[in-house]
Amino acid sequence: MTTETLARSPVIRLDPADNVVVAREDIAAGVSIPSEGVTTNHDVPVGHKLATRPIAKGDPVLKYNTTIGFAGEDIAPGDWLHAHNVLMDEVQKDYRHAQDYVAVELLPENERATFLGYPRADGRYGTRNMIGIFITVNCAATVARMISRYFDEERLADYPNVDGVVAFIHEQGCGMEQTGEPLDLLRRTLAGYIRHPNTAGALVCSLGCERNNLQRFMEAESLDTGKMLRTVTMQQIGGTKAAIEEGKAVIREMLEEANRIEREPASAEHITIGLQCGGSDGFSGLSANPALGKAVDILVRHGGTAILSETSELYGVEHTLTARAKSEEIGRKFIERIDWWLDYNAGRDTQINGRVSPGNQEGGLANVIEKSLGGAKKGGSTGINAVYEYAYPVTEKGLVLMDTPGFDPVSATGQIAGGANLICFTTGRGSCFGSYPAPTIKLASNTPMYTRMQGDMDLNCGQVIDGTKTLDEMGEEIFAKILATASGAPSKSELLGVGEEEFAPWQIGVLS
Repeated sequence: MTTETLARSPVIRLDPADNVVVAREDIAAGVSIPSEGVTTNHDVPVGHKLATRPIAKGDPVLKYNTTIGFAGEDIAPGDWLHAHNVLMDEVQKDYRHAQDYVAVELLPENERATFLGYPRADGRYGTRNMIGIFITVNCAATVARMISRYFDEERLADYPNVDGVVAFIHEQGCGMEQTGEPLDLLRRTLAGYIRHPNTAGALVCSLGCERNNLQRFMEAESLDTGKMLRTVTMQQIGGTKAAIEEGKAVIREMLEEANRIEREPASAEHITIGLQCGGSDGFSGLSANPALGKAVDILVRHGGTAILSETSELYGVEHTLTARAKSEEIGRKFIERIDWWLDYNAGRDTQINGRVSPGNQEGGLANVIEKSLGGAKKGGSTGINAVYEYAYPVTEKGLVLMDTPGFDPVSATGQIAGGANLICFTTGRGSCFGSYPAPTIKLASNTPMYTRMQGDMDLNCGQVIDGTKTLDEMGEEIFAKILATASGAPSKSELLGVGEEEFAPWQIGVLS
């Protein structure tokens, strides 16, 4: 796909073997497309597909030379293809575990890109320097929220090296099993945020009688209190007002300490990015996602890490990922997670069983396989070095997978708990997501949406669709934005104050 091709044709061809192309603009019925030798038989909306060859009923529909479904009827060249005539069915997949894995050639350390990060005692670097207020149970939510609101912009003016005091509120912690995976998952998510390289200090608030008992939580996660990790229990200290006042006093002490930490040059190997997409459209898999994949390939060569997630939105193309796994064991672990999602969602009206959201459909995506094909592009072309379950610490470098739902706040929360100190979020319809303590960079897939929502979008990957930039050029621009944001340049969501409400630990059982 070249800039020249994009500029002269109203459609985009992704692979010579494809029997469909994608409309780069709204195309009316009766329009001749000389580059494909077809005339449109129907109106084709921007981002949607049209056939370039006859496709018999039951034959595969190919995009990126990958089956995204099967013709539900005989389809003629020039026909509009969408959910009405592209049907899902089982495809026999050859997982080819580890057969396409290629080890990354890392740049020498003295040639790697750098950013200005906050040094931590364990050798990691933060992209932000924040104080977090955490709760063991929702019963302590108001206390945490009132403490964080007290430390507004005016009160933080004397602490220029502190990026904020944020309350991380959830709805769990009681009314749940005292043992088992749901409680373990909540605890490791909270612990991941408390230990996060962007968290300079943490206050943990509890009620006192909850099932997620404070002492047991601290012991289970090997968390020790000290100058920058403190706790307050409402029932012990005298109730809501006393807990708020104690919390304010604790945060004041932490602010003095956190403000002493200053940014210093650090290798890009200390950057870990969570890859997200939401509000996808027909261009997401053509511009923003593959451009982000190019940036991921660059980051990995510089020694950094990227986390590809949203398992239910990788279904249908999982065989393209297992072939890139470092070992057969890693490939099989990923398939085990895919199978868990298929078993859990059997018979339910959920995305993994075919039907994507109304916004995705309107944007041109016929089914979850087409969505997954585009979503996987965020991972670039590098090998896959590990598979993690939700919110486990990511210790491997390079590209890794983490099992998360497709719902963006829940997925990103798991990635941040795993150590992501930045989130890169692609969108075609216009997601307004943000996150703390790791900032979110939002990448627009098309120029009209970017123009309409510039207050939320950080970069316009629609330049690829417009023909003014190649994917490689866009990837370089994204990588530069990653370094700048990691060094302290505020993202659009940070400027808007978006991110505090998006902390959403997975409650196992939420469907995707």
